[in-house]
Amino acid sequence: MLFEMLILNKEILEEIVNHCKKEFPLEACGVFAGKGNRVEKVFSLSNVEKNSWRFLADSREQFKVFKEIENLGLEFLGIYHSHPYGSAYPSERDKELAFYPDLFYLIISFKNLDSPEIKAYKIKEEKIEEEKIFIEGD
Repeated sequence: MLFEMLILNKEILEEIVNHCKKEFPLEACGVFAGKGNRVEKVFSLSNVEKNSWRFLADSREQFKVFKEIENLGLEFLGIYHSHPYGSAYPSERDKELAFYPDLFYLIISFKNLDSPEIKAYKIKEEKIEEEKIFIEGD
């Protein structure tokens, strides 16, 4: 199994976790962009499902974000979302909706609210592979 590493700095990771905490007890969602495997910018999106067990990002927001990513000369690297009550592992629905096999799927679990669990995956044809996360400045 070949591991790819997702690289984030502490501030970007805090931005993602804070967005997810703010949306708790609902699932939060967003995307991140950068170059190579290094995340440079995070874009939080609205969960139009307004649900604790699933998310659907607002399509108008997605369109604006994808244009901004392109205008910034960045690459769309991945999607993040929270699991307010579940583990940091892709759900069946997450697998079904994983349309981008080359992207990272970052899941933040709040089973333990004081200490969120954060994991990254690649999902190809519903096959899940955990990827390493490197946090710069840690």
